[in-house]
Formats: sequence, structure tokens, C-alpha cells
Amino acid sequence: MPEYHQPVLVRQTLALLDPKQGGVFVDATLGGGGHSAELLRKIGPTGTLIGIDRDPQAIQFAGKRLLATDGHILLVEGNFADLAEILSSRDISNVDGALFDFGVSSHQLDTPRGFSFQREEPLDMRMGADAKSAADIVNNYSEIELARIIREYGEERFARRIAKAIVNRRHKEAITTTTQLADVVVTAIPGGGRWQD
Repeated sequence: MPEYHQPVLVRQTLALLDPKQGGVFVDATLGGGGHSAELLRKIGPTGTLIGIDRDPQAIQFAGKRLLATDGHILLVEGNFADLAEILSSRDISNVDGALFDFGVSSHQLDTPRGFSFQREEPLDMRMGADAKSAADIVNNYSEIELARIIREYGEERFARRIAKAIVNRRHKEAITTTTQLADVVVTAIPGGGRWQD
């Protein structure tokens, strides 16, 4: 089976979680299931693993990968922000450990889903189809709302400049690709060429 995403720090993660036979563990950011496969190996057929991911592609891939392992597996397409509800709806009141591997996987960057500005792709950036695409947000949100999003989630000090540049550009044409958005951002910030090779 091709690798979805090469999990990092697996040995160190297992050392910290210290999974035992029969344990109950949560992988709140399942991804391709690399960490989960190792957790399942440690907790064995009497253990339970709850794997959560917002990305339906990740759930599908990890499901295939984890079928080859022993153990009780619950896969949930959802958000770890709802962890308490996810566990209580399955009558799980205690877990022995939980893994949260924040960030975007190499799989998400390598597939044309709009997570990378390295090549021309549709401006999507969604984990699942139920959310608004980045193109919807960039082309429809107010300048004030865009600035807030860029400042809060991108921690960008030039958020207002970037938001203004986005609004100015979208008056001329819709911003529909990752490279269009990257070009707008580059022109909006001082020394904008710094991200390019």
C-alpha cells in the first residue's frame, strides 16, 4: 500500500504514550493511520483505538491500512474539537492516552486540493466538502473579516494590507487558484518576493 504520509517521531510518541495491551487510545488527527497502526500493535486485540479526522480521504485510506491490524477500531469523520461528544456517544468515559498531530500532511500538500502555493491548483483548502472553500471565502468575505482571519489564523502582521489587496484584485477578477492568491499576497507585503526561490 502506498504511503499516505510518513508519520514522524513514531518511536518517541509511543514512548510518551506508553500504550499497553487492552488500552484505549485516541488518534485525534488520524491522517494516513501511521501512528495508529503502531498504537494498535501495542494495545493488541483487546485494546480500542478511536481514530478521528476531518478529511474523508484520510479516513478512507487509514481504514484500509488499519483493517490489517488486530484490535477494536472506531473511525470517525469529525473534528477533534468535538472529542467529548464523540467519546460519550460511543459510551467511552476514559482513555489511556490521546495523540494530536497538528498540521497539514504531505499527502494533503501533494494532492491538488489547494493547500500548496508551489503550483497552480484550485483554491480549495478544505478537509471535507461540507466546509466553505478558500475561494468562497477570499471572493465573498468583507475586507474586515478577511483581515481578521489572516491575522488570527495566519499570524500575519500585514493582514490588513493583504485583505485590502485581495478585495482590490477580486473586483477585477475572481481569485480561483493558489498561485493567484499567492501573487496577491506577495504584492501586498513589503519585500514580497521573500517566499520565492
